[in-house]
Amino acid sequence: MARAWLLSLALTLGACASAPLSSPWDEAVPLRYNILYTQDPTPRLNVEVFLPRKFPREFLFRQPGRVESLFVTDEVGTRFDVFPKNGVVQVPEGTRFIRYHYPLTTSSQGGGGRHLFGGMGEGDTWHVAGKAYLLTPSRVTADLRVDVTASGADVLLPWTPGDNGVYHLRGEDLIDAGFHSFGGRRCEAHVGASVMEVALLGRFTHLTDADLCAWLEQAGREVVTVRKSFPYPRITVRVLPVPGDATPGVFGMTLWSAPPSISILVGQDATAASFAKDWVAVHEMLHLTHPALVPREAWLTEGLATYYTELARARSGRQTARQAWRELTNGFARGQAASGSRTMKEVVAEERNYMGIYWTGALFALHLDVELRRVTEGRARLEDVLELLATRGPTATLASFGDAVDTVAGQPLFGALLARHLPKPAFSELAPLLENLGVRIDPGGVTLHAAPGSGWREALDGERTPDDAG
Repeated sequence: MARAWLLSLALTLGACASAPLSSPWDEAVPLRYNILYTQDPTPRLNVEVFLPRKFPREFLFRQPGRVESLFVTDEVGTRFDVFPKNGVVQVPEGTRFIRYHYPLTTSSQGGGGRHLFGGMGEGDTWHVAGKAYLLTPSRVTADLRVDVTASGADVLLPWTPGDNGVYHLRGEDLIDAGFHSFGGRRCEAHVGASVMEVALLGRFTHLTDADLCAWLEQAGREVVTVRKSFPYPRITVRVLPVPGDATPGVFGMTLWSAPPSISILVGQDATAASFAKDWVAVHEMLHLTHPALVPREAWLTEGLATYYTELARARSGRQTARQAWRELTNGFARGQAASGSRTMKEVVAEERNYMGIYWTGALFALHLDVELRRVTEGRARLEDVLELLATRGPTATLASFGDAVDTVAGQPLFGALLARHLPKPAFSELAPLLENLGVRIDPGGVTLHAAPGSGWREALDGERTPDDAG
């Protein structure tokens, strides 16, 4: 699987948020979905949608392409065939039921599938994004209630079902629907009082289920070197094998369902020992440490996760401080090569310049962390900003992120530092920052030495003691 294509998914298919609207119908009755996984005649999801009376008539597939037709039934039992147009579905007046089939594999894929969002799996084990197959109202209101049932296999959805097995959701959960899985095996990973429910969606050559869950638990413990406790009481994680690959973490993605859901591709031939060098799992979980940015600011969210990936692995003891700085400086070099002489403003606007976006953001995160410590004489750090933002809700804007920085700093800081970076060549601040921290790039790697800011550097790569290490 091409990694460039997977990275493109990460930047183009992220979940979105909707502004609350007033309810256009009269009844406080939930919109109801029944989802049935079946292999008759091929792996697919049979979906039934039950509408309250006077419900709006326009629906849409937010990732259209696989459902070619639907059939609807009105209040007197009359059946109509309906066909999506560019993902939009208009149902007749008085429609009460909508039924359709979502194929988890396409004819070109045979019995298996390799599309992370549209359908990935084989046999009786499948992975799909909720936004790929769920038909949703085109207008989602703040008071819309939704009930969901799912059957036919051992199902792992982002949400927790009620005692009767029904998922009681809000309308916005249909938009940010996360990753779903059907079949596979289960395990749990625990970090303090938090739990990760894990679906293992395939067989691995050398890895046991216990190996995989221990790897995820280690990544979760590294998250609490950045945050005081694991950010959510419960999340779901799906692990899928990549045939013919021995890479421990091939690719991962976090979607902002409520709570967030994570999916990670692992080389089918990976070994437990290879997880010692993996960075993908902790990188994805570090996205849980910051709010979802609306509208999306990939340079900031990916920059934060990329920056903390190396520090968290050093703080946990999985790599030395020197190794962490070598990984950071190697990454900055890759980002600089991808950015050339273009300014930060230009680089972060280039949607497909993944190296430039991730590592420009990581450099800014490092600089911001150092400046917070400097202006507060070590009393505050970037982690304190994340803790403050967590008290303000699951989403933020760039402006509210900046406000949190300024609050922690006790003075205006974020806007001034960003204005300093944006108009300059993207990595022009790197050399003086590393020199001040006492990080020297040598032909054999990096050397750490005494410098005016070496105390800040030592605090960055090994300071915080977790309050919730489990």
